[in-house]
Amino acid sequence: MQTKDKETNSPDQQGHLNVAKMDDVDAVAALKESRLKIESEIRKAIIGQNQIVDQLMIALFARGHCLIVGIPGLAKTLLINTLAKVLDLKFSRIQFTPDLMPSDITGTEVIEENVSTGTKQFRFVKGPVFANIVLADEINRTPPKTQAALLEAMQEHRVTASGNTYVLTEPFFVLATQNPIEQEGTYPLPEAQLDRFMFNVWIDYPSMEEEVQIVKSTTSSYAYELHKVLSADEIVYFQNLVRKVPVADNIIQYAVNLVSRTRPKSAEAPKFINDWVSWGAGPRASQYLILGAKTRAILDGRFTPDLDDVKAVVRPVLRHRLVTNFNAEADGISTLDIIEKLLASEK
Repeated sequence: MQTKDKETNSPDQQGHLNVAKMDDVDAVAALKESRLKIESEIRKAIIGQNQIVDQLMIALFARGHCLIVGIPGLAKTLLINTLAKVLDLKFSRIQFTPDLMPSDITGTEVIEENVSTGTKQFRFVKGPVFANIVLADEINRTPPKTQAALLEAMQEHRVTASGNTYVLTEPFFVLATQNPIEQEGTYPLPEAQLDRFMFNVWIDYPSMEEEVQIVKSTTSSYAYELHKVLSADEIVYFQNLVRKVPVADNIIQYAVNLVSRTRPKSAEAPKFINDWVSWGAGPRASQYLILGAKTRAILDGRFTPDLDDVKAVVRPVLRHRLVTNFNAEADGISTLDIIEKLLASEK
C-alpha cells in the first residue's frame, strides 16, 4: 500500500469523502469510520444479526456475492433494502417464480416506431438486474435457465442481448435468498453455480432479548430515518483498495492448505474428509478466503490480515462448497460439522 503527502480525508460540503486526495493509510482509516457509521445506521432498522451485517459488508467490499439462507420472517429483505439505502445505491428486488423468464431479469427488446420517419426499430429495455444491489428472492424457485441468466451477470458484470453487450454499473452486488425448510417445487442451484457466491450466509433465529426488542419496535409508533454514508464511486474506490492490501505468504499458505484438505483422496485430506465428502472446494475458495481476510482487516482499520481473519470467513466460504456423501447423511453430519472438525484439526 502506498502513501503520499498528507491530505485531508474529511468529508466535503456534500458529505462525500475526498477519496481522490487520500493516501492508502488515510483511506483505511476512512473506511473503518464509514463502516462504523453504516453499522450504526443499519441498527436503526435491524436488531441483532451483527455477524450477518459484517459478512455482507465483507462480501460487498471484496466484490463478492452472497447466498442468504433463512426461514421467512427473519428480516432478510429488510436488511438488504436498508443496506442499499444507507449506501446510496440503486436497489432492485426480483421475486423468483417458476414462470420467470431470463428476459424478465436481464431485459428485453421492444419495437418502437419513429413518429417523424415512420420507421420501426428495436430498443432494449433494461431489466431489474441493472441495479447496484440486486435481491434475488427465493432463487431456487425458478428453473435453471432463468437462474443461469442472473448468474452469468454475476460472473461477467454484463448482459448480452441480441448480439449487443450492456455493461452493468459498478458496484454490482447480488444477494440471493433461499428458504431451507420449503423444498417442494424448487430447483436447487447446481454446485458450479453455487460456487459463484463468495459467501453462504445463514440467518438464524434472534435471541430472546433481541426478539423482545423487535416486537417492541415493530408494534409501536417507532420511526427511524436512515442517512446515506457512502456513494457508489466511494464504494468502488474502497473495493480497489482491498486489492492493494498486502498478505504474508504464510497466510496465503494457510488458506490454500485448508482448502486442499477438503478434497478427498488428496495427500492432505484427513480421514473424516475421505469418509464424509464427495467433492471438496476448488481454487475459488482459496481466493475468497484471502479476499475476505483482506477486506475484514481493512474494515477493522488494519493494514494486513492475520490468521484470525482467514478463520473468521472460513464458514461462509466453505459451507456451500463441500458436497457430502451418503455416509455423512447416515451419520447425521452436516457441512458445518465438517468445517468445524477441519478447523479443530489444524495445528
